Amino acid sequence: MIQTIDLRGRRPSDAELRALVHRAEVDVSAAIPVASDLIRAVRERGVAALAEQADRFDGGRAESIRVDPAAITAAVAKLPREVRAALDEVLVRERAASEAQVPAAAVTTLADGARITQRWQPVDRVGLYIPGGKAVYPSSVVMNVVPAQVAGVGSIALASPPQKHFDHGIHPLILGAAGVLGVDEVYAMGGAGAIGALAYGLPELALDRVDVVAGPGNVYVAAAKRVVQGDVGIDAEAGPSEVLVIADAAANPAFAAADLISQAEHDEVAAAVLVTDSEELRDAVLGELERQVAQTSARERVLAALGGPQSAVVLVDDLATAARVSDAYAPEHLEIQTADPGAVLERISHAGAIFVGAYSPVSLGDYLAGSNHILPTGGTARFTSGISAATFLRPQQIVQYDRDALAAVAPHIRAMSDAEQLPAHGDAVDVRFR
Repeated sequence: MIQTIDLRGRRPSDAELRALVHRAEVDVSAAIPVASDLIRAVRERGVAALAEQADRFDGGRAESIRVDPAAITAAVAKLPREVRAALDEVLVRERAASEAQVPAAAVTTLADGARITQRWQPVDRVGLYIPGGKAVYPSSVVMNVVPAQVAGVGSIALASPPQKHFDHGIHPLILGAAGVLGVDEVYAMGGAGAIGALAYGLPELALDRVDVVAGPGNVYVAAAKRVVQGDVGIDAEAGPSEVLVIADAAANPAFAAADLISQAEHDEVAAAVLVTDSEELRDAVLGELERQVAQTSARERVLAALGGPQSAVVLVDDLATAARVSDAYAPEHLEIQTADPGAVLERISHAGAIFVGAYSPVSLGDYLAGSNHILPTGGTARFTSGISAATFLRPQQIVQYDRDALAAVAPHIRAMSDAEQLPAHGDAVDVRFR
């Protein structure tokens, strides 16, 4: 069902560790030509191109690409009671956690009359993408919208693919979640074309271009983000879901197996990795996987994910090596299920989100933890982070010097500008004191 990689007795280099577990073959670069063509078609032919792409990729076009706000209001009213209650709780927790991500303005006084203020300004407008496909993600509406709202973004447009099972409209749970959050600008469009429409605007739909495009999607959505980056900001190029579990003999094998399965059910190319220093735990987890996979409704999808080259059980000599394996892999989700999780956590640098202890599963983070579930994949946790309020904020420096403070540094400016053969820079200072 899942391969075992035995590192016991070996001291692999960091490069060897990075190549240890093969990630799913999702080549964003290869998808760029297709994504570019789809975006170009939308820019040139507008709504007609979006409709053709919906017929081609989504099983049919929406009757109206821009959703009537009345339909959003109706979707809120039809939300199942238990789903509405869960959404309300997610909102409270996500807002609280997002508010902690907004830095306060900071003032640095360098000398009398010399001050720099750093403030954080939100972008004016964002376009948020909510995927369709194998599952429906009202939780992703929350994870996209709340950080943008907390950051102070004043204008939010949301796009999601039309669903053939819902009269080629957006899934009602996604519409309902948007309505609960107060988002009334929603478009039934998907894929690369939707990213292009958000990035460049579409007058036919009264869709103004956005400043930042964010949200997960398939490889063509990721490729489209790469195409439009530079014209707009993006959050990241999301790939297949990943979980890496570090566990020792103290871990509950049923918990570890359930957490591997929960991520494997996302997609056939999702990655599930267990790293352990206990052969006995490995054997127990394999037994639990056999038992639990047989009971899951997404059995074929889970089996494909667990059986793929992107999933593995890695046996190591000790938990220090387990931490090295995890850091080299830089997983989207990292779970630490050990007798002393704090000791392992101290060794970890690279992960999108870290779940510590037996009662902090990734599923908690997917919905109710208060953390964001839109996280870096494909090893990009080495240098980037998931969506947060900071995704929609820009630091700005405000410089305020009075006459005496400028006079104090004027000779240094003169020296530097002359050395760089840019004398007018120095002249612009000197003119103030003639």
